[in-house]
Parts: sequence; structure tokens; C-alpha cells
Amino acid sequence: MSGWESVREFTLGNVERPATRTRNRIEWGPNAIRVASGAKDDRVLTPCAYVGTDRSLYLDADLTQLLCRVHGTSEHTWSVLDADGTELGTITRIPSARPLLRPNWTITQPGHPELLGRTEWLSGPPTRLAAKAASRLLVGVLDGLTGIGDEGGDQPTKTRTLEWRAGNEVAMYSEGTSLVTIQADWLDRRLPFAYCLIAT
Repeated sequence: MSGWESVREFTLGNVERPATRTRNRIEWGPNAIRVASGAKDDRVLTPCAYVGTDRSLYLDADLTQLLCRVHGTSEHTWSVLDADGTELGTITRIPSARPLLRPNWTITQPGHPELLGRTEWLSGPPTRLAAKAASRLLVGVLDGLTGIGDEGGDQPTKTRTLEWRAGNEVAMYSEGTSLVTIQADWLDRRLPFAYCLIAT
């Protein structure tokens, strides 16, 4: 599969076909950036970039066509380079000053505002936060009543959701590395791909 440039939702992993109500076993494949397709009971997670060594991504399963690679420039900052070695942007982990709070992240892409990834509960005006809380409460109640979890039937492990903002624009959401949703057309997909390699 190609077309990585316009990917909207993706995950990082080696599950090719998840278990569903009609398919009771998981089919595995190489570790890759994957895009979901098909109906819920016939879901396929197709690779669009394959994970190589040393935080690199390739367009082919044989790992011969380099898409991008990550290079550490300091303890908390990484540079994302294309196949020619040109910098596409940087990713920085910002440690919290308070021990119980998890770090924030930033992504920079030349010619665009910096993206700040923060826990969604810390983003937005108070009315929006109240709406999020009500929505999460409802989802939690419904999940408890119906027992809905992963497509395989198990309850999912809670992952940290980040809201990535460029000023007032929400450019991306990430739920750990299990689901990344891109909102901004201008965001170079190789940067969120690389974030998943770093954040795992």
C-alpha cells in the first residue's frame, strides 16, 4: 500500500487482521504503520510504512526504500530526516516539572506553527472540558453495561490521549500509538509516524 501522504488515521503495530466476532484469531505481520480498512468484522490493518532498525521507516517490506528516519539530537529532542537526509522537522519531549504529571510533546515542521501535544483534559476552554467529561462518562457507562471492549472482546488498556494544537487549531489526536488521527492537511505524515516510533 502506498499513499502515506494522505493518511488520516493509523496505528503502529504488527497485527494484520485483528480478532473479531467472525474471526476468532489474530493474524500477525511485520511491525508497521498501518491503516484500517474493511467492515468491523472483516477489518484489515494494511501497512503503509514498515519499521526498520534504529527508528527508521521504509515503503517496502524488504526495507530497501527509506521513507524517513529519526536521529536523536539531545536527551529529549529528535530530528526527523527524509531519505536524502533533509530535516523534515523535530519532535521534543517536554518533561513535567511535577512528578505525577506525564510529559508534553512538541512537533515542529518548517513553515508551520509548532504543534503542542497535551493531555486532552488540559486543552481548551472550560465549557469544552465539561463537554469532554460528560462524553467520557457516558462512554464509560455504556461500555460497562454492554461489555464492549476491543474487537477481540477484551477490555482495552487505557492509553494516554493527546490533543495536538497549532495555536487554536487541533491538528492531530493520538491515543498512545494505538490510534493517531490527523486533522490538518498540511501536517507531513512522516512526523506523526516518527512520533509513534519515539513514544513506544
